[in-house]
Amino acid sequence: MTNAGQQQAGVGQADHGEAPDPREPVWRRLVPVVALLLLAPWAAECSWGGFAGTDMLLVVVVLAPMYGGAAILIREAARRTGGGWPMIVLLALGFGVLQAGLVDQSLFNPDFLADTEFADLSAADQTRIPLLGISAQEAVSFLGNHLALTICAPIAIVESYLSPARRLRPWLRAPGLVVVGVLYVLGSLLVFADDSGRKGFLASPGQLVGAAAVVLALIVLASLPRWRRRPVPGPAVDAPRPVLAGGLALVSYVGVSMLSGWLAFAVTVIVGVGLTAVLVRWSGRPGWGQTHVLSTVAGALIGAAILAYLVPPYAAASPGEALFSDVLVSVIAVALLTGAYTRLRPRR
Repeated sequence: MTNAGQQQAGVGQADHGEAPDPREPVWRRLVPVVALLLLAPWAAECSWGGFAGTDMLLVVVVLAPMYGGAAILIREAARRTGGGWPMIVLLALGFGVLQAGLVDQSLFNPDFLADTEFADLSAADQTRIPLLGISAQEAVSFLGNHLALTICAPIAIVESYLSPARRLRPWLRAPGLVVVGVLYVLGSLLVFADDSGRKGFLASPGQLVGAAAVVLALIVLASLPRWRRRPVPGPAVDAPRPVLAGGLALVSYVGVSMLSGWLAFAVTVIVGVGLTAVLVRWSGRPGWGQTHVLSTVAGALIGAAILAYLVPPYAAASPGEALFSDVLVSVIAVALLTGAYTRLRPRR
């Protein structure tokens, strides 16, 4: 992989900013922070049609400290240490386990969706593992969506609006990181304290310890020095066109979402491992850049927008309200991605 390609995609680990540019005005550094703070909750809960269009603004504001705070902290950790996208992906998985296992505890709560429109559609009981108290299908679904939609897609989209130098540079100083960290903790406590979500459920001590151990293991794995080394040059074959990466992600996301039961679990794991292997191989080829990164997450985001027309929101809505919300999701997704691609075009 060439130096230029590494810098453009944010995959290179040697060339990274260790601190925000002191010459850059504070407001200019905070614009992408605020954008990521607001985009993460929308992508996490609204991009797939979970809420009606009239509720989206409230959802984004209420959940921004938790989802947005996590996305900012993960992005800052990766950019400050030079861990790049491998570190972001591993920390995103850790966040998914933390969120679903310790905060809202949806990973262990069999009645988490009982009072929603998904109650009759969920096939969670078909793949429940009594020893662990989890549904295998729900586990891969929750973690996969937090990885693709909550963390990776918002980071890639916001960074695509920035110049290559600002894309790899940290946005916050120590006081800003502390503020975001406090917001994240408070936002998580707010969700945990909301009994309408947990419905009085509390995971067992063994489940909490197990989830915490997995989170800690993923954080340790993400912190390994290997992610800060330059990747070994791959074969002298150019990276494929960005549309191929995006198409592969789109087909994978929609395909696994259409299945249920143990088949869904098995296919999701196989597809996830295979997609990761392909993307890792492609990212080591000359020409891989930010446009490829954006196209990959665009595949997941567009897939979520398509599925919004096929699944109901959490709360019952009239056909007209549901259609309006789904169209609104499509418009927002297309606008975000179009703007990002437009910003990248002159720099490709």
